[in-house]
Amino acid sequence: PNAPPARWQRKAKESGAPGPSPAAGMSPMKPANRSHSSSKTPSRTPGKSGSKIQSTPTKAGGDRYIPNRSTMQMDMANFLLTKENDPAEESPTKKEQQKAWAVNLNGFDIEEAKILRLSGKPQNAPEGYQNNLKVLYSQKMTPGSSRKNGRYIPSMPDRILDAPEIRNDYYLNLIDWSSQNFLAVALDNSVYLWNHTSGEIIQLLQMEHPDDYVSSVSWIKEGNYLAVGTSNAEVQLWDIQQQKRLRNMTSHSSRVGSLSWNSYILSSGARTGHIHHHDVRVAEHHVATLAGHTQEVCGLKWSLDGRYLASGGNDNLVNIWPCTQGDSGDFSPVQTFTQHQGAVKAVAWCPWQSNVLATGGGTSDRHIRIWNVCSGSCLSAVDAHSQVCSILWSTNYKEFISGHGFAQNQLVVWKYPTMAKVTELRGHTARVLNLTMSPDGVTVASAAADETLRLWRCFEMDPIKKKEKEKANSAKSSIIHQGIR
Repeated sequence: PNAPPARWQRKAKESGAPGPSPAAGMSPMKPANRSHSSSKTPSRTPGKSGSKIQSTPTKAGGDRYIPNRSTMQMDMANFLLTKENDPAEESPTKKEQQKAWAVNLNGFDIEEAKILRLSGKPQNAPEGYQNNLKVLYSQKMTPGSSRKNGRYIPSMPDRILDAPEIRNDYYLNLIDWSSQNFLAVALDNSVYLWNHTSGEIIQLLQMEHPDDYVSSVSWIKEGNYLAVGTSNAEVQLWDIQQQKRLRNMTSHSSRVGSLSWNSYILSSGARTGHIHHHDVRVAEHHVATLAGHTQEVCGLKWSLDGRYLASGGNDNLVNIWPCTQGDSGDFSPVQTFTQHQGAVKAVAWCPWQSNVLATGGGTSDRHIRIWNVCSGSCLSAVDAHSQVCSILWSTNYKEFISGHGFAQNQLVVWKYPTMAKVTELRGHTARVLNLTMSPDGVTVASAAADETLRLWRCFEMDPIKKKEKEKANSAKSSIIHQGIR
């Protein structure tokens, strides 16, 4: 059962090819070798001879002519040159007329714009005159020499993987990338794991009943356990090393379309609108219920510091939940945002501002909004002109990426906080359903209704910054971390 299925294999085609080609395994494509013909250097330098050696003539004065200046009429030559360069006597009327012509033709008086004069004394600038070139040359950088500080983002996907029978359902969350570099993909009633490092494919599970299907997947932070939500209201926990199910948690009464981890607490959102907290360490796993949505919870994400849980629903609401109960023992949202006019599936916390949240609305809304969850204010809003299915913040740049549906089915990289478009990535022929990011923050995987997974290297780091980040991470990893058990 753990053998890679023949139906989920990589498309062995060049990125951007119009259609699928026969499967050719998972090994990365190698660029074609190009041979360069080496040019032969001549054995001798042209113009030089090895036999003859040039030497300075011994006869004095034989190589140049030195004139006798005493016989030249220097005074006469100076008089003639000076007289020739003297300005001709012109009437004031003619001078004014020529000045008017110059102003009409050129937009400025040509005499005033002269920088070098071949003869005569330099003219004094009129009182109050401002040199129009002073502004240009006093700048630090001229427009012609200014260089845009952009980076190259490939417009074609790095890899394309087949994803047959992926469910074309906006409300489900079907892919997730672990910290151990495993990409989990739910295809109808099965879950497959793709090892990004080795290219190996593992079929982790298949639902027992053919009518049941997998509706959500989510990795724990450490990457050794995978949570799986199903259409028959179950939440399963799988051990990746052992490739076996650890436990089956039943507390919902409808399908589980969204999952999110906060240490050992697993939160699950169901079609009923309820969110359940599961403590996976104890037998009585169901420890809390959050009732703030009237329709299906399709977006669910814990903040990186574990203080808040953001939930988006088909009722167009965004709720911000605290990690601890209130005085009454019940959980109630600290913020509720009602500005979206469509289902909110895309929810993402900013990695460098813990209180900033990005949300995206469905077809009837199409807006991306940035929130301050402490003050409750909307920091910015932009019309994406299409359904927003997912948002991911970059950890390498002050940017985020969004996935879209009709009509372009594209991915868009945005600058933050200006909300300016950096680039658009096109290639999917049907709406994008989910996005997830590699652990190094470089590659984004997009799953779409065209039954393909595409990997985009859109956040490649500068080599110098990459070394600095690796050095900082190695310093952090030297600190002893305690596990959750």
